[in-house]
Parts: sequence; C-alpha cells; structure tokens
Amino acid sequence: MAKGKAKLKLIPLGGLQEIGKNMTAIEYKETIVVIDCGLAFPDEEMLGIDLVIPDVSYLIKNKEKVSAIVLTHGHEDHIGALPYVLPQINVPVYGTKLTLGLVGNKLKEHGLLSSVELLTVKPKDKVQIGDFEVEFIKTSHSIADSVALAIHTPVGTIVHTGDFKVDYQPIDGEKMDLHRFAELGKHGVLALLSDSTNVERPGYTMSESTVGGSFVELFRDVKGRIIIATFASNIHRVQQAINASVMFGRKVAVVGRSMVNVLGVATELGYMEIPDGAIIDVDSIDKYPAEKVTIITTGSQGEPMAALSRMAASDHRKVDIKPNDRVIISATPIPGNEKLVTRVINQLFKKGADVIYESLADIHVSGHACQEELKLMQALVKPKFFIPVHGEYRHLKQHAKLAENMGVEKENIFLLDNGSVLELTRDSAKTNGTVTAGKVLVDGLGVGDVGNIVLRDRKHLSQDGLIVIVVTISKESGQVIAGPDIISRGFVYVRESEDLMEDAKLKIKEALSKCEEKQITEWGTIKSQVKDSLKEFIYSKTKRNPMILPIIMEI
Repeated sequence: MAKGKAKLKLIPLGGLQEIGKNMTAIEYKETIVVIDCGLAFPDEEMLGIDLVIPDVSYLIKNKEKVSAIVLTHGHEDHIGALPYVLPQINVPVYGTKLTLGLVGNKLKEHGLLSSVELLTVKPKDKVQIGDFEVEFIKTSHSIADSVALAIHTPVGTIVHTGDFKVDYQPIDGEKMDLHRFAELGKHGVLALLSDSTNVERPGYTMSESTVGGSFVELFRDVKGRIIIATFASNIHRVQQAINASVMFGRKVAVVGRSMVNVLGVATELGYMEIPDGAIIDVDSIDKYPAEKVTIITTGSQGEPMAALSRMAASDHRKVDIKPNDRVIISATPIPGNEKLVTRVINQLFKKGADVIYESLADIHVSGHACQEELKLMQALVKPKFFIPVHGEYRHLKQHAKLAENMGVEKENIFLLDNGSVLELTRDSAKTNGTVTAGKVLVDGLGVGDVGNIVLRDRKHLSQDGLIVIVVTISKESGQVIAGPDIISRGFVYVRESEDLMEDAKLKIKEALSKCEEKQITEWGTIKSQVKDSLKEFIYSKTKRNPMILPIIMEI
C-alpha cells in the first residue's frame, strides 16, 4: 500500500463522554502511540470500588505495535492508570520532568520503577517514535510542566492540546507557546483534539496569579491558624499559599500523604522555592502561637478519608479544628462531589471555624480554557478535522458547536465514543467500527475481578440487607436434623423482630417438608424452593427484598 493511501487511525480508549481516565491511541501501519493513561474515581453506584481505569484489551492484542506512552501532564486522570497498564504493556513512557517525577513516585509504590523506561522531554523537543515524530509544546494548566502534542504522521499533523488554559501571567513566568500553535496552523493541521471541560463558560479563565492576591487579603489580620485545602498537584497554588504565609510571618505545616509526596518531588526537582525554616513538622504546630501557623492540606473535594474531612469530623490524629481557625477551600467541587464538600463545610462551621469557599471569594481559578481561549486555539491551529475530547457528552456537543462557529465544516467534526475508530487520510475522515473500550474496576489488589454482577450484589446488599438460612439434612433419609437457623444482617434486628423470624422459620420448614414429600434431594432445587418461599413471605410482610442465602449442610 502506498504511503499516501495508508490510513491513520485515531482511537479514544477513555476520556470521552466522561470526566477522567483519559487515553487515546494513534495508529499508523505498525506504530501505535498512546497519549496519556489516566484513571477516574468511582461514582456512587460503584460500591467499594477504589479506582476506574481504561480497558486496554485492544492495546494488549496489538502489543507488538505499541511503541510508547506519551504524557501531557501529571494529573491522576492522565497518569493514574500507568501502574496497572505498564505490567501488561511495558513500553517507554515520555513526559516532562515534573510529570515523570510524579509517575516515578507512583511506580515506586507499586514496585515497578526499575522495570519501566522513563524518558524526560522538555517543550520544543521532537522525538521519533516509529512512523511518528512527536513534538512537545508548552501550555499552561493547574499543574506545572504541562504540554500539548503535535504528532507529525505520514498522513498529516495531529494536535492534541492536553488540558490547557491561556495564562498570560503564569506563576513560573513560562508562557504558553502560542507562536508554535500558529506556525503549525500555517503549515496545515489535519486534526485537532481539544480540551472541552470549560466550554460552557463564556470569556476567559482567570490567571493563576490572581489567587495569590486573594490569599494575601485573606491572611491579613487573622488571629487564628489558617488552614488551606487544595489539590496536591497544584504546586503553583501551594507556592502562593507558602509565599503569603512567609509574608505574614507564619510557619507552614503540610498535611496529607499526597500533598507531602508532591511537595517533596516538586521541591527536589526545583519547581518550588521554599525559604529555609518556612516548613515545620505537623507535630510542632502547637509550639507556635495560632496566628503564626498555616496548615496546607488535602481534602478540598470532601473525600471522607482525606485530611480536611478527618479534621472536620475530629478524626485526625494531629490536627483538630479550633474556634478562630480560618479554613480556605481553594478548589471547586468536581461534579458529583458537591454534597461531600457541603458536608465538610457545615462540619467546619459547627466547630467554630471561619470557612472561606469559592462562592465567597476568588480563591480558585480553573486550569481549563473557557470559550474565548478555545476559539483562540481554533483560530491558531485552523484544523481540517476536529475532535472535541476531555468532557461529558454535553461538553463535546457544545465544543463541536463552537468549532462550527469558528469555520470548521460540520461534516469534519466528530463526536466520538470511547472505542470508536476514526480513520484519516490526507483529505478524508470517517468512523469505521469500534474496538473494545470501557471501565476496568480496581478494588484493593483486584484489577478487573469486580464486574457488574458483583456491583449489583453489593447494591442489593446495601439497600435491602442479607438473610442467611442454615439447615442440616441427613444424607441417608433426607430429613432435617437441625435448623433452620436464620442469621440477618442489614435487614432487621433479630431480637426486635422475633415474631417475623419465627414465622419465617415455619415458612422454611414448610418448603423443606414439601421437598421431602416429593423426594427432592438435589441441593440446588431445595435451595431455590426455600429461597422462593421465604422471598415471597418476607416481601408480603415487609415490602423488602433482602438477599437470601440458603446454606445446606449434609451429615
């Protein structure tokens, strides 16, 4: 097949029509390059699940083609699945210094660091990977060292923005390389994949540097301790909190495992400047007057096990909230976390703290581009084809509309599903089939061993409880020797429902007698007869459907 005729395949494996688990494969002939490898956090329906990662069956099936994983930045929804994916597809991982610093930390925890090749790149670098030349372009986001990618393929150039915003006054002074996007647009870009998270917001995203001014105002004249909760990965936000503390003569204690880890990596790699003596151990906070202490903590999303939630519930071993403490929650609730955050805010107020959250002050700015910045990206890159990424369906739909208004032809805009295969040539694009894509659930050490049936059972148990029936039957005669005994969990408290339980035992005995009369000896049949009769009886008396587990012992 001639070079011009071979098709380029673009296959999203996560991150479309959802927030999180971002992962996209780009394939041409014998080369597959994977962009990002992220996780998502479980929703309320996923009882007991710790993490959700993309299904990489397609990559495992085409293992010999997968040449590298290329990372745009160090957020969990872009790097969090690496410890689960790399043991199955061990390929080199490219990323900027801070991104790989965070990845290294993660791989170390999983005992994988020595077996994975991590290759550091910097903006403006170009790397040849199989049939592709991958170029890294400086962007701004809510974590340092974020990059966009220009993937130069034999068919044309693909631009993937990663997560971005246009910040004209970044904290580190490193501005986004808008010039390079314009140059790429001038030479011709085949397809643009662009961040859709904030597409519903008009205007521009405020600069991260505006938060520093808000911190200074909020630190002024505070007589108690100041506790700031933010995302651990937002090192520029943490830097500004430390700067404001130093300005007002406060010592800083850092609380929360991820906050301590990220600060360690960022400081070691030179991304943060912390004056000598500014940081104190959390065990020493009581040695200083309240007005000389700042605590920077995790838990801005109200996560039950995070440090701030534990402080609010008086469950933290080292920090208890005191009246006159000022708590600043410097983050916006991720969709779905609103209730958790509200609960923590209420608990903090009850403890006498003065709580400042986003609706009261400018203490958070997004890391994602609003409409005017997304338009700027379209205007600079001028893509032939456009694929909105990183968002729920409504975000992708709105972004498609915005691109159309910016002059991209409607038939050249593709709203894809995870698993869709978009085939591109120099002058055409069409979807052609799908590959396996979806959610793999991580529960403890188990990866993918919990599926829909287990989740359904957990939901059933959580809503209606459990009844266990234990019966002992003679092997020879088939007669009941002992029982039935009933054990109930999460259904009713047995002592308070003795009559119900006695009547239930009679129902079970009736069912067992019928089996005996009909000379039914097959355990499975006996179990289902017992189960059905009890289910009907329990529902008629309580209008509930607990899970019923009959256990038959044979002697």
